[in-house]
Amino acid sequence: MERCACPAALLLLSLAVLMGAMAFDVEIKDDKNATCIYAKLSVNVTVQYETNTSSTKNVTFSVPSEVTTNGSSCGSNGKAPILVINFGNGHSWSLNFTRNDSMYSGGALIFTYNTNDSTLFPDALKEGLISSTAAFLGPIPLNSTYKCISSEVVVSENVTQIISDVKLEAFMQNGTLGKEVSCDADKPSPTPTTNPSTTASTTTPTPTSKPLDNPTTGNYSVSDVNGTCLLASMGLQINTSLLSEGKNIWTAFNIDPTAMSKNGTCSNQTGTLILTDNSTVIEFTLALKNKNHFYLKEVNVALINGSASSTRQNQNLSAWEASVGSSYMCHKEQQIKVSEDLVINSFDVRVQLFGVKNETFATAEECLADSDLSFLIPIAVGAVLVFLIILVLVSYLIGRRKSRTGYQSV
Repeated sequence: MERCACPAALLLLSLAVLMGAMAFDVEIKDDKNATCIYAKLSVNVTVQYETNTSSTKNVTFSVPSEVTTNGSSCGSNGKAPILVINFGNGHSWSLNFTRNDSMYSGGALIFTYNTNDSTLFPDALKEGLISSTAAFLGPIPLNSTYKCISSEVVVSENVTQIISDVKLEAFMQNGTLGKEVSCDADKPSPTPTTNPSTTASTTTPTPTSKPLDNPTTGNYSVSDVNGTCLLASMGLQINTSLLSEGKNIWTAFNIDPTAMSKNGTCSNQTGTLILTDNSTVIEFTLALKNKNHFYLKEVNVALINGSASSTRQNQNLSAWEASVGSSYMCHKEQQIKVSEDLVINSFDVRVQLFGVKNETFATAEECLADSDLSFLIPIAVGAVLVFLIILVLVSYLIGRRKSRTGYQSV
């Protein structure tokens, strides 16, 4: 299965834990009443939209189990088959399909939302139908049913979807489902081989608060129509509390920047960076402060384990602050508290919101932790030098006094 890594994507995260989205179950039939497309899946959607107060909001909802399929087609006269799911007040989820002699694939996955829906978008600045396109599904052998219980994150412009519990087939023959083909995420991990002579002495490692090694530093950027609007470089480590045998045990894992999809968007007041892989989604939102400073305002984290997903969010941060036109830099390890049971440790952070020229950071404003260190070193060196000078003077005075004592008359 493919995952979109389109630029200008927005957040996946909501305030609530995403537990078991409703699944829709539909069949598309041809003019002979034979099923050509079968689809059963759950879709959780997060849309970020601009409000009439020039701010941005996130709204999260699920595609319900009660849907219609108007616009769906088995395909004919050179037209590709298409599955269209309609729900709510003008919202839709559609996926078209392509094939060759042995495989079929999903094409464009188009999610359309209606900001005239005052229940979901009560204060939307732009009203009407808005579509966002991603890529989803493929390739799958013909006459096979794709099955994936695990969640997959699909990111596109302003829309992030968590798709799970999928059972899907297109180009069905004789209206019957083919042999099931499981996604890679559902396949069991290979069992490591062990040496029988060492098995008895092998113990399960106890989770620790952080790995021994610092995370790899990743380089990220977000662009809009005017060029790069957000530039970032940092190493990230997730620390989360897990319940084990009635006790909360903190465990940690490093974020591998080479495995993450990098997306984001900018508005007049904010810049958002979204990092996504199959098990973790992290969103950093930086905002302007008094027009001449920027800072880290909000962090959202989604943890995905199979078909279960949970989110953590902190919208009241005040970190990584620097002047607009400068960059923020901090080599020291810092902790960002997202929730009571999840903390992000950041290393070698350098970020800049707006004013980025030639894909290069502007002059850095150092964090207090680094500044304290830079002040302490010369102070310590100076103190040592003063001590040595005093020691030399005292030694000199003592020696001179002894010298004078030797010339006194008897």
